[in-house]
Amino acid sequence: MLKFPYCNVTDLNQALAQCRFVGLLGPLASRRQSPRAVVSCSPSSSEFSLTPVQAVMSCQQQVGSSLVNRLRLGGLTEDGFSYKEKFIIRGFEVGINKIATIETIANLLQEVGSNHAQSVGFSTDGFGTSPTMRKLHLIWVTARMHIEVYKYPAWRDVIEIETWCQNEGRIGTRRDWILNDVATGEVFGRATSKWVMMNQDTRRMQKVSDDVKEEYLVFCPREPRLAFSEKNNKSLKRIAKLEDPVRYSKLGLKPRRADLDMNQHVNNITYIGWVLESIPKEIIDTHELQAITLDYRRECQQYNVVDSLTGLELTEGSKMVSVGTNGSATATATTREDDHDCHRFLHLLRLSSDGREINRGRTEWRKKPTR
Repeated sequence: MLKFPYCNVTDLNQALAQCRFVGLLGPLASRRQSPRAVVSCSPSSSEFSLTPVQAVMSCQQQVGSSLVNRLRLGGLTEDGFSYKEKFIIRGFEVGINKIATIETIANLLQEVGSNHAQSVGFSTDGFGTSPTMRKLHLIWVTARMHIEVYKYPAWRDVIEIETWCQNEGRIGTRRDWILNDVATGEVFGRATSKWVMMNQDTRRMQKVSDDVKEEYLVFCPREPRLAFSEKNNKSLKRIAKLEDPVRYSKLGLKPRRADLDMNQHVNNITYIGWVLESIPKEIIDTHELQAITLDYRRECQQYNVVDSLTGLELTEGSKMVSVGTNGSATATATTREDDHDCHRFLHLLRLSSDGREINRGRTEWRKKPTR
């Protein structure tokens, strides 16, 4: 088993404080020319011109490779266009079966994405904003998240997550992840997400300007790189709205203080827990989540009350099969004729007060493996 030695994080903060980036994230004069930046990692070091990616990586190296290796906090890959970080699955991140929960996986994805943004010099306020975005009071908000887990890591497993971002249309950007088991090198999960730009004051969506694009595209892969191949890509599938009446529901869900993020709104991961609240018990007991897609449609605040609705998804080539009973009526779910152990559901989170949509979702469940 891989172990991570203890180290005082204060030492890292003090070391990083010695790095100063001058003009690193400023708008580029031309897309055709390599952007230049001046980096100074100590008051006495000589200044030299580097591209933004080279400047970041050079300064990280000068902070001290031994410190980075000892902390194992992760860092930019060799080309500077993606970020990798290792984690140990801890006791409070697993369920009763000692297997990591989907909320744990989603939290780690969010953590790696945030650390990637900070590693290239973007803001440390948790929003990953560029200088132009902060000047105009703009932030990134999640529009869609899709996660697939092929095999869940267990307690004390060491995993590595790689992430990168790239442009996605006129008003958004895209972030992808690949999750690996460090011991075996196997890919056990993938994820992708779409983010849109919102004005923090008006709460309205806003087009990504060229100035903002030039600030972050220098840290993105030069060629499109996707966690999922375009063929049979479930992450692109449209989610139909679930209409009443529904078979399963959990009403009156209320955000806790711990559910709020740094923007004083309900954290993206909380929605996953709310979706699972209305999954039938017979599915929870016998199956595990293999894929989840969430479309975020409305912000949820601390004093909102939420209803979680779940219904069956009937797809092409599917039929209705029995998965258990709820005491009086037979509970059913959908399955493809060639996959009797897979069940699919549609989900809707809405405000209890007026029924306005907060979130649409889709989940796929497979039979729990024998461990």
